[in-house]
Amino acid sequence: MQHAIGRKWQHWLDLSAPHTAPRWAVSAVIVLIYGLRVYLINGWYIITYGLGIYILNLLIGFLSPQMDPEIEGPTLPTSRDDEFRPFIRRLPEFKFWYSLTKAFCVAFCLTFFSIFNIPVFWPILLMYFIALFVLTMKRQIKHMIKYRYVPFSFGKTRYKGKEEGSGGKDDK
Repeated sequence: MQHAIGRKWQHWLDLSAPHTAPRWAVSAVIVLIYGLRVYLINGWYIITYGLGIYILNLLIGFLSPQMDPEIEGPTLPTSRDDEFRPFIRRLPEFKFWYSLTKAFCVAFCLTFFSIFNIPVFWPILLMYFIALFVLTMKRQIKHMIKYRYVPFSFGKTRYKGKEEGSGGKDDK
């Protein structure tokens, strides 16, 4: 029974893989519902802080190359004659989305149990998280500049192959 449910779940995940925008839209709704719940019930800040740290960890994996040039030596081309190697993420977009969405669902479920509502002064957690985020992103951006890689595809030149029916001898 559990195996059949797992296969069905994996089937739905596989079907959703090419639909990036709708997947992220559903996740955005889940994030808004979670944020609204935490705001309205005025608690569970330690859960939210832990969720933020986990998301920061996912984000670093998403922005990092699979082969770290600091550890394995330079892998990106350094001159025009060097071989081009595309940017491959340590954490692919689909796994990033899936882990993020699962984390918000788990955190949402945890807000229904008062044992997880540990009293904390939330502004301290917020300031600590912002400092951690800024320092981590600063280090990541320095790494990106040092090894000259950009983990995003927008703004990059895209090359298309030869289109069908474009001046071949069989065209009439």
